[in-house]
Amino acid sequence: MDQVTTSSRVPAQTVAALIEDSFKAIGLPAADAAKCAELMLEADLTGADAHGVFRLPQYVKRLRGGGVNPKPDIQVEKTAAATAIVDGDNGMGHLVMARAAETAIALARDAGVGWVGARWSNHAGAAGVYAAMPLPHGMVGIYGVVASANHMPVWGGVESLLGTNPVAIAIPAGEEAPIVLDVATSVVSYGTVKSHRLQGKPMPEGWMVNSKDGTPLTDPARSSEGVLLPIGAYKGSGLALVLGLLAGPLNGAAFGREVFDFNYNDTDVCNTGHFMVALDVKRFTPLDTFKAEMDRHLRDLRTSKPLPGFDRVRLPGQERRARRDDRLKNGVPLPRELMTQLDALAGELGIKSLSAR
Repeated sequence: MDQVTTSSRVPAQTVAALIEDSFKAIGLPAADAAKCAELMLEADLTGADAHGVFRLPQYVKRLRGGGVNPKPDIQVEKTAAATAIVDGDNGMGHLVMARAAETAIALARDAGVGWVGARWSNHAGAAGVYAAMPLPHGMVGIYGVVASANHMPVWGGVESLLGTNPVAIAIPAGEEAPIVLDVATSVVSYGTVKSHRLQGKPMPEGWMVNSKDGTPLTDPARSSEGVLLPIGAYKGSGLALVLGLLAGPLNGAAFGREVFDFNYNDTDVCNTGHFMVALDVKRFTPLDTFKAEMDRHLRDLRTSKPLPGFDRVRLPGQERRARRDDRLKNGVPLPRELMTQLDALAGELGIKSLSAR
């Protein structure tokens, strides 16, 4: 558990090409494979390392097992001036949520706000990727989802009936980096737990507790014996609950006991539910005025005096742009263990490995 893990920088387009070729090899149409690769790479570029290429082996496994439809007929039903439902036909969640975000933006362009629910979807990767989609359109983006496995109990309980149910909110700015808040309602995402398990790294105390006696659980290989802790105690549990209800039952999607752990089931349909909201800033105040005000306030916050022990004040999304630029220029850092796993997958699929590209 104390082994040292090394990472290699892999060119961004090489990572994207591996993802795209993998999906095409198992039957996704070329355009869909390219779209999934684009969105998964975006997670890696912006630092959501447990939601990009890291997830590729699992996605391939569920596609091969029949749990995900490689050629979905995604349908959009506009239900009112500012609302719509997307039926994902059990397709890749990235495709479903890209369509949902596009629809929300189109609705907001006409109505000022667009709320789009999605059902019959799957795991879609990093929440912030979708929340950020309205930003270039001068809009606020809000995304929520029922996580694809239950790893948290309701506050005071022991049964895992809630997911990590993340929420992401993106707010445009001018010269300052836009605010992009992307958080799980648990202390840490389960994808991060899986990443620690792959790399043989112990988890810090405070992430998980043993479901039998409530003692700290730090061995990621034993994560099935425990439950994740919510952020802010009962407050995080309450957030997970309401986000799950808005993404699940409101859209006719799975929630609670209906959610199974997709990490260990490759054949059944998840019916994952999401929601996506786009809000047109100019319906409230001129966009340039809003961006200037955002810049003024963000600079005040960013340059405020740090607490002892902190080198500087950080804002949600502040480092996202710089990290993206760095990784586009210098490559995506991939742990050695993940590289080995991806090369093995490439061999199974009969495509070029990362090291051969």
